[in-house]
Amino acid sequence: MPWPWIFFNLFVLAMLALDLGVFHRKSHIVSVREAAVWSAVWITISMIFNVLLFFWKGPTPSLEFLAGYLIEKSLSVDNIFVFVIIFGSFAVPREYQHRVLFWGVIGALIMRGILIGLGAILLQRFHWLIYVFGAFLIFTGIRLLGREGEEPHPEKSPLIQMLRRVLPMSGQYHGKHFFVREGGRLLATPLLLVLVIVEVSDLVFAFDSIPAIFAVTSDPFLVYTSNIFAILGLRSLYFLLAGVIKKFHYLEIGLSFILIFVGIKMVIAPWIKIPITASLGVIATILLLAIIASLRRDRRLQANGTGTEDPQTTIQTDHT
Repeated sequence: MPWPWIFFNLFVLAMLALDLGVFHRKSHIVSVREAAVWSAVWITISMIFNVLLFFWKGPTPSLEFLAGYLIEKSLSVDNIFVFVIIFGSFAVPREYQHRVLFWGVIGALIMRGILIGLGAILLQRFHWLIYVFGAFLIFTGIRLLGREGEEPHPEKSPLIQMLRRVLPMSGQYHGKHFFVREGGRLLATPLLLVLVIVEVSDLVFAFDSIPAIFAVTSDPFLVYTSNIFAILGLRSLYFLLAGVIKKFHYLEIGLSFILIFVGIKMVIAPWIKIPITASLGVIATILLLAIIASLRRDRRLQANGTGTEDPQTTIQTDHT
């Protein structure tokens, strides 16, 4: 039945129109309080949808949605760390960061929808791909463990280097505009370049997160809705956590173990079925332990007088 898809996408479009057309019509610096309120709003809406799923489809789909939402929400923290680096590297004014993330979310919604549709079709026709997805997640989790402490540099990707060469670009920001006319020529502003980098980084993360959600549910609607709800709350989560993201030192290690766990779950699924309640418990426990360990480490650093550096002030700026 297409009606759930139609109603859900109409709801998403209405919320995005309300966001940009009413609450964020004017560019401004998003405060921590505003970000906290919007984060609470998106989480509340997601949980209301989860309750509706419980009464509509039953407890198992509801738990599958919740597990997928937790996976995507935890992986989105890695996105936030990359966004901090991107905005710092290009010295994006704080009042225009929300605009970049808004249009970045629009692009992410489209890309995720396409990738989820392709993933569902491929898994239905070629069931053996579940082993490929599982092995990929295990490899990604192990690679994340080895990457600890390294900073990603999405701006150095070949696509971005090519874009810089072929696209006429202004040398400075022009407010919230992605394009500007100078001397009769239409030029892209650095803000457009930042938006493209944000989209590229989200595409990279999608290749991790989408197979991970297929590990807990094969229902495309649950995969899609859990993904979309997590993405819709990503902007407010960024403004809430950007200043303290480096306090969560062990969170990436936790994400690594989550990816390894769901990868193993996919690989062994034909022989051993891990109940969704057990999967949800493992994912929540890993996240909780990573957060507690990170906060305890930060308190030790504060007690020793070393503190935690603010990523917004330690990243070098580069007006490109």
